[in-house]
Amino acid sequence: MRIGLLVVAGLALIGFLVVAVVLPQMAGTEAKEAAQALVAGAQPAQQQVSAAAEKNGNVSGAGKGVKLAAKNDPKHGDLKWIVADDGAIRGWNEKNALEIALTPSLQGGKLSWNCKGYPVSAMPSSCGGR
Repeated sequence: MRIGLLVVAGLALIGFLVVAVVLPQMAGTEAKEAAQALVAGAQPAQQQVSAAAEKNGNVSGAGKGVKLAAKNDPKHGDLKWIVADDGAIRGWNEKNALEIALTPSLQGGKLSWNCKGYPVSAMPSSCGGR
């Protein structure tokens, strides 16, 4: 009978470890992949904004008319972006509770981008991640 209780206790411990350690790591990996897809999906808009801003010498109006279609990824769910008139791009993924903000800055005729995302733990290093 004691052996049976030890076996049950051992199985309970293994189950606890799977729930407490393995599943969160799997979810973290999926969120990181979705964050990378979200950042990569903004690149066409970044290119359009960069071209307009560098041509006009100003970010004002550089995002006007720039649109990105939402993308339904079978693994990550819906990825969506909007582009403001000043070229700032905001993207989000509800399934993984992710959000990014890409902000353009024009200096010396060259456009650079600042990327910040939430949660930071899911973001690639290019977007403020660890």
